[in-house]
Amino acid sequence: MSTPYVVREAMGPGDREACFAVRKEVFVAEQGVPENLEYDEYDAYDSGAVHVLALDEDGTALGTGRLLHGEAAAAAKNGGGRAEQQTTGALGRLAVTRRARGRGVGAALVRGIEEAARARGLTAVDLHAQTHALGFYERLGYEAYGPEFPDAGMPHRAMRRVL
Repeated sequence: MSTPYVVREAMGPGDREACFAVRKEVFVAEQGVPENLEYDEYDAYDSGAVHVLALDEDGTALGTGRLLHGEAAAAAKNGGGRAEQQTTGALGRLAVTRRARGRGVGAALVRGIEEAARARGLTAVDLHAQTHALGFYERLGYEAYGPEFPDAGMPHRAMRRVL
């Protein structure tokens, strides 16, 4: 039986540092993403990005994800019309630690990000999925669109879920 965990929006500097530590472990250490590509202007405390964090019952960070909305989401998605900027968020930086995989943490983080999107009046969420993760997102209701493209040296596809 797996240990319970909680998923919530990151609050304050300690939570944000926990999010960044998970991302460093997964993206930089495991996947070899250069650190200068992993962190961006949307990680600044005042950027308006929503960071979501999964914590084990003992407070250990298990996973994280990020929601961009408004103009930040449009920039992350490489454009989009003005109306789309106001109604579609961008899910990104979803990472689950190796020890927490297989416990439903990734799906719980996606649902937490979707809740945060709904709370901000968004009606859809876009993301750029590594191609090996397409099935994961499809099971959560996301649909791929557009051609495959490289991001940080790995193949990705754009996906969307209407909320």
